[in-house]
Amino acid sequence: MANRRPSERRLSSDRRGSGMSSRRPSIDPWRLIPMDKASHISGSDDFNVLFVGAGNIMFGSDEGPWNHSFRFEHKLGRRLKVVALIDPAIERATAVLQKKCDSFVVSAYQDTRVFKTLEDFVKNMSPKDRPRAVIVGSPPMFRGTLIPGRDIEMQILKFFPGVAMFIEKPIATGPHHEMEDGFTIAKAIYDSKTICSVGYMLRYLKAVQMMKHIIEENNLTVMATIARYACAYEAIAKPDWWDKSKSAGPVIEQGTHFCDLSRYFGGEVDISTVNAHSLEWDENAGQLSKMTVDETKITPENRIPRVTSATWKYESGAVGSFTHVVALQGTNYSCELEVYADGYSLKLVNPYVQPTLYMRKPGDDHEQMLTFPDDDPFFSEVSNLIDIIEDIEEDPEAAQILSTYDDAVRTYELTWAIREATERSRAAKLKASNEAGKAQREAAAGGA
Repeated sequence: MANRRPSERRLSSDRRGSGMSSRRPSIDPWRLIPMDKASHISGSDDFNVLFVGAGNIMFGSDEGPWNHSFRFEHKLGRRLKVVALIDPAIERATAVLQKKCDSFVVSAYQDTRVFKTLEDFVKNMSPKDRPRAVIVGSPPMFRGTLIPGRDIEMQILKFFPGVAMFIEKPIATGPHHEMEDGFTIAKAIYDSKTICSVGYMLRYLKAVQMMKHIIEENNLTVMATIARYACAYEAIAKPDWWDKSKSAGPVIEQGTHFCDLSRYFGGEVDISTVNAHSLEWDENAGQLSKMTVDETKITPENRIPRVTSATWKYESGAVGSFTHVVALQGTNYSCELEVYADGYSLKLVNPYVQPTLYMRKPGDDHEQMLTFPDDDPFFSEVSNLIDIIEDIEEDPEAAQILSTYDDAVRTYELTWAIREATERSRAAKLKASNEAGKAQREAAAGGA
C-alpha cells in the first residue's frame, strides 16, 4: 500500500460527492450561515431519513456539540420523517426515540420503527418507507469493510441504489490489512454515482473556508502545514478509547480531523515519506495522574501513546507535520492548524469551541485576527448535503460536499501510516536498547 502513490487510484468528482479530484472543493465562506438564521428548506412532501446508530453522534451528549438528528430537524422542519432507527441495542434506541416523541419534534419520530439490522428493516419496509438519505453514525469498528456485518456502505448500495449516504468519520477503525476494502467501497460509491458525504465537519467551518478563499484568491501554493491536537484526557471515560484494539489509537480515532484538514490544504500525501515518534505509556514522561479509566485492564500492547509526532511530504513537495498530545486535564482541548505560503501565515485556533483565524500577509508584519461567532459546521455539513439531494441549483457553487468517501479513505490511510511509523520507531528504539544492554552485560562478564 505504502509504495503505491495515491494519484494512481484518484477518482474524479463533482459537487455531489461521489468521488474526488485533485482540486479540493470549497464554499464561499459568506454562504455558511448560523443554524438559527437558516430557514427550513421549502417543500410540502415528506423527506424520509434512515438513521443507523442510536449513540451520541446521532442524538447528542454532554461530551460535545455533535447531534446529527438536531441538525436534520432544523434543516428539514416538519418535512423530516425518520422512517427507522437501526441499532442492535434496542432498549437504547427505543429510549432515545421516546425522548424525541416527548418533544416538539414528535412529528418526525412518531412513526419511527427500531430494527437490529439494516436487513431487518428492508424485509419489513413498505414502499412509502424508502429513505432519501441514510445517515450512518454507528461505531467505526462496525463499518468501512467488505466483511458481512461490517459492510453497511455496501449494504446501502445494494438495498437502496441511488439513495444518498452520510457516513461518520473515521470511515473505519479495523486492522490495517482491511485498508484496501475502503478504496473498494469508495470506487463502488463513485461508480454508482451515489451522493455521499463523510463527517469531517471542520472542513465546513467558516474560518476554514476563509483560509481556502485567501489561498485561491491570491493563487498561493501551500508550503507547509503544522497541526497540533492536545486533548483533555481527564474527561475521556470510555475504556475503548484507551484501547488500540478497539479504537485503533488516538490519531486514527481523534486526531483524524486535523490530519484531514492538513490534507485539505496540503493535498495528497506521499505515504512513503511518513515518519513518526511516540511517547508511550510505559515511559517516564508518559505517566498520567488524572485518568478516569483503569488502564491495567488493557493489555500493555494495546495501551495508547501519550504523544505522537509525525512529519511527511506532500506530492506537491510541501511538508506536513502533526502532533497529538494526551496531556491536558479539565474539559477544554487545545487545537491549532498553521498553513504557510509565500508571504502568508494562516493559523486556525480553537476550531471546536470558538474558531479564530490569525492571518499575516505581505506588507504587514502584524497578525490580523478574525472571529466567527455562532458558526456551526455540523449544520453546514448537513445543510449542504440536503441541498444537493434536493438538487437545488439556483447557484451550483452554493452547495458542495467537501469530504467524499474516497477523500476520507485517504485521510484514514494517512492516520494508519502515522501509527505504523510510531510503532516502527518504537520497535527500533527497543531493539537498540536491548542490544546495548546485551553488549554492556557481555563486556561486564568479560571484565570479570
